[in-house]
Amino acid sequence: MLRWLGYIFLALVVVGAGAYYWLIVESHMPWTGTYKIDIAEVRRLADALPGDKPSEIRVETIASGDFPKTAIMAGDTWEQEGMPMSSYQLVWADHTAIIDTSLQKPPGESFIKMFDAEAYQRMSDALNKTALIVITHEHLDHIGGLLAQPNLKQLLAVAKLTKEQLSDERYMQPLKLPKEAFEGYTPFEYDGYAAVAPGVVLIKAPGHTPGSQLVYVKRADGQELLFLGDVAWKMRNIDNVRERARLVTWWFLNEDRDQVMLELAEFKRLKDAEPKLEMMPGHDQDALDHFLSAGFLVKGFK
Repeated sequence: MLRWLGYIFLALVVVGAGAYYWLIVESHMPWTGTYKIDIAEVRRLADALPGDKPSEIRVETIASGDFPKTAIMAGDTWEQEGMPMSSYQLVWADHTAIIDTSLQKPPGESFIKMFDAEAYQRMSDALNKTALIVITHEHLDHIGGLLAQPNLKQLLAVAKLTKEQLSDERYMQPLKLPKEAFEGYTPFEYDGYAAVAPGVVLIKAPGHTPGSQLVYVKRADGQELLFLGDVAWKMRNIDNVRERARLVTWWFLNEDRDQVMLELAEFKRLKDAEPKLEMMPGHDQDALDHFLSAGFLVKGFK
């Protein structure tokens, strides 16, 4: 009997170790599939629309939460790491555009550890004066600040939400939108790339969500920035070409894991080939600090 109990225990250990490796540690490139960004075409489109390009890009970090590092990148430690949630403002001489809107402070307990009510109010005020709103994807911490606005219907007139971003409201959970929220709204549709303002180009990047997209920005001084949304939460996802833990991508995010891996590999290729093209991951405090100190971003909305 003791021998059989030992065999059962050993089998459980082997199965448990295998499950842990598969769900928490393993991350590999898919055998098939491709994802490429034609950066020459993106640059052509950025220059195609008449008018000045934005002179500066500003940021408001509205909230932050903590995630285990291994949830951020498979195989990392269980140490907690901050996840800033930010909104970005492109500034022209006479108008602005906004990329992502973070989220409204959720009621009760949540994974949000910091919420800056003043930053949220500045972002909300800026939304009411902006000429263009684009969202990298339809998760609550990127689109939630927009959807929480009491005058959402009015703001939708300048928002280019894509058909894919509005295709499945499950990705916006736990937010519950009234059924009439998007009545009469015509989603923005494009294939591959779309110039939406001088110096601003949207790039399809489905996988993290169906509506995930990148936002390329070329400033008036020629500096290029690529906002990645949550295809990569941190720069180390790109440097190591490693996805989040499979437990996170399958259970919580419902991602197309293979597609995200292909996109991370393409980001790494671009980073190596185009060192002047700066990339901003979705929740990377170190990248934010670098962008601020280097002058790529300015703190605080106008």
